[in-house]
Amino acid sequence: MSSSENPDQDTAEQNAQAANSTRLPAGRPPRRSGDGWTWGSDGRKHWGLNGAAGLMLLDPEQGILMQHRALWSVEGGTWGFPGGARDLGESAIDAAIRESWEEAGVPDPDGEGIEILETHVLDLGDWSYTTVIARTLRHFDPVINDPESIQLSWVPIESLDDYELHSGVASALPRLLEMLCPHL
Repeated sequence: MSSSENPDQDTAEQNAQAANSTRLPAGRPPRRSGDGWTWGSDGRKHWGLNGAAGLMLLDPEQGILMQHRALWSVEGGTWGFPGGARDLGESAIDAAIRESWEEAGVPDPDGEGIEILETHVLDLGDWSYTTVIARTLRHFDPVINDPESIQLSWVPIESLDDYELHSGVASALPRLLEMLCPHL
């Protein structure tokens, strides 16, 4: 079967090309009610008109699901958790699950198969980022579903510092790991 006969392969190739480009793919944001830039009280520009959320997903046998971020994204080329802008009226937990499903195909779209353990909020007044810490109840195989990821990988906890992390993840990681520790 040629790639033109396999639309999933065509989409995967297009996503890979877009993720490795420094240019925003055609037809990208804004596309949802929360998509857009805003300024935080820290004087920096942040993605998510209603804040943002990400899913720090632990598979007890494999580690933490990490996303190698598309080059065109904020701090592109770094590693972080799947996540993104919260829609208007959407809870941080729902946003983290939705974004992780959109970007990595995990967990199930309704959040089945995971247990929410903790949440950590970076609150900058006009903008916030919530990291939802969860554990898998069964194995998930992540799949790149859109051009926001170069790569997805389960990373052992002790190896997280070996990756070039998004600055927000790097600064929050000690606290996130401290919060995760009682659940290991």
